[in-house]
Amino acid sequence: MVKFIKFVFCILSFTLLYGCQKQELYKDNRVMMGTVIEVSSSDKRAAGIVFKEVERIENLLSKYKEDSDVSRLNKSGREIVSPEAMYVIKKAKEFWSLSDGAFDITMAPLVELWGFKDKKYVLPEQGKIDAALQLIGTDKIVFDDSNNMIEFIVPGMQIDLGAIAKGYAVDSAVEKLKEHGINNCLVNAGRQVYCLGDKFGSPWNVAIKDPRREGFFGLLKLKDRAVATSGDYEQYFIKDGRRYAHIFNPKTGYPAESGIVSVTVITNDSLTADALSTAIFVLGREKGEGLLKKFPNVKVEIIEEKDIKI
Repeated sequence: MVKFIKFVFCILSFTLLYGCQKQELYKDNRVMMGTVIEVSSSDKRAAGIVFKEVERIENLLSKYKEDSDVSRLNKSGREIVSPEAMYVIKKAKEFWSLSDGAFDITMAPLVELWGFKDKKYVLPEQGKIDAALQLIGTDKIVFDDSNNMIEFIVPGMQIDLGAIAKGYAVDSAVEKLKEHGINNCLVNAGRQVYCLGDKFGSPWNVAIKDPRREGFFGLLKLKDRAVATSGDYEQYFIKDGRRYAHIFNPKTGYPAESGIVSVTVITNDSLTADALSTAIFVLGREKGEGLLKKFPNVKVEIIEEKDIKI
């Protein structure tokens, strides 16, 4: 009996010392792809795996990397690219078609004209906007699949994959995590988040930022889902009391004015969430909800100007 009591005491002691220890998340962050990439996981290998994969994708798809596929294509107008660059740019053209042109990766000339590239903001003359619009349109991109070649129909065109590349990078990083047997991780790439698995048995918490004040507008509890947010509060300038944000309407050449100030898309993959959030922001609520009918397993949280209480 005494031996049995000692045995039970040892089991209880072990449980108190080890079984009730606080579960730990390993966290790290790094500036990549123009934002802060934050990684949280119970597996200490996760951050290194994510950073390595995001860096690889950035070197392929960033227009700011001198030797990237995108930079070379922007310079030459006709280039053999990697299979991944071909895939992402083809996906971008699919979203362009499905969104009636609202999602467009050829906006770089307009972004530069308005000063969003170097943050020296200007309100351009209409003539300059009209000239830049001649270079806009993902339909002006053609593909030669047999040679993995992409060509711009109009000289002077440029592409910027900022509204889709981060989503692809996050998806690629999540696949690498799975390959290494890691089944729980939160990858936060600015406005692009993926929730792999859960957090010690509970869903991951993802906050929707209040677009006009400090704090949060809502809270999402997610597992194995991607989230992307586009808003007019990320990059903008105000002139004569009017807000000009960095998300452009490809048909007008002006920053989008759809009545939406923030749109959050929740779906299965980050690339889709990334592209849809931009497209819906440009389209507005009614047309945006029409676009969503083409995509199963997608939820959206839209905040309009009329929803904001100052």
